[in-house]
Amino acid sequence: MPSFSNQLQPAPLHGGFYEEDHWIWCGSVIRGEDDLYHMFASRWSKEVPFTPNWLTHSQIVHAVSSTPEGPYRFVEEILTPRGPDFWDGCATHNPTIHKVGKRYVLFYTGISYRGGLGPEGQVSEEVRVEARGSQRIGFATALSPHGPWTRSDSPCLDTRPGHWDAFMTTNPAPCVLPDGQILLLYKSTHSNKGPIQYGVAKAESIHAPFERLGEDAPITLLEEGLSYEDAYIWYQDGGFHMIFNDLTGKITGEDHAGAHAVSADGVRWDLAPDPKAYSRKVRWEDGTESVQGSFERPQLLIENGIPTHLFAATADGPGGFSRASHTWNMVIPLRKREREVKQTTSQK
Repeated sequence: MPSFSNQLQPAPLHGGFYEEDHWIWCGSVIRGEDDLYHMFASRWSKEVPFTPNWLTHSQIVHAVSSTPEGPYRFVEEILTPRGPDFWDGCATHNPTIHKVGKRYVLFYTGISYRGGLGPEGQVSEEVRVEARGSQRIGFATALSPHGPWTRSDSPCLDTRPGHWDAFMTTNPAPCVLPDGQILLLYKSTHSNKGPIQYGVAKAESIHAPFERLGEDAPITLLEEGLSYEDAYIWYQDGGFHMIFNDLTGKITGEDHAGAHAVSADGVRWDLAPDPKAYSRKVRWEDGTESVQGSFERPQLLIENGIPTHLFAATADGPGGFSRASHTWNMVIPLRKREREVKQTTSQK
């Protein structure tokens, strides 16, 4: 596979999903049988700060567009609060949409907490830690991207006390294989102040339990304790591919740029020959460039097994959520490779 970064085309100026009065984050897109493009994103009101209120206020919403680039139009809130007795009862975050057989499967992170919020949505440190530690991965299913969505009453991947992933499971990165098995990368840590790391699990089907794979240790890339997150994985050219957020720049040479790794089995990963997948410096369709304050949560639109568009949560400002005025989900079209163009032409 050629360098991922060489496939990036200029970004449309008014693409993606933006709302003036809401923080928008994450953003995963799939094409429906209605030939519309359906985005599932995290959203919460700007009446509260971006952080740490994403932990306490985020809800997953549905937006649509007639083209992959957008702009996407808000349709409805789909995974709303349902009470702290549920594993996902207070907030939902990190959506990633996939098709398994005839069903649409929306993986996400559920959050629940019992501590109260202060005036104007203020989050105490105690509530923040409670909410962060409650994060678990689960999913909802539907026969149509329009719903209705059926949420499970328990997460599909829980924590393991006494292990490296004892504190939380979050940031699901599933890959649905042709035989219906599901490989799942997930983010975790052993404590509130522990290092962020990734593990791998697998289920024989969407109805089967997820079992951890490999040794009882997280994935390592380059060195122990390397800090990265926001993985997205897919299968192409006979192997697995992962793009993710290089938090420290040790892989790409740029803080919070995107990195690319490859794997034969989805368990043991190596950096791609050209590991830098994308930069926070974005080239727009009018020829201008800008360095985004954030460029995170990468997700791909994949059609007929081929990635066609990169979606990412982005922000204005100099960097750091507290200094951003707006966040939204943006899109970058990917250049088709010559072989893929020939395949598409021959199929017509």
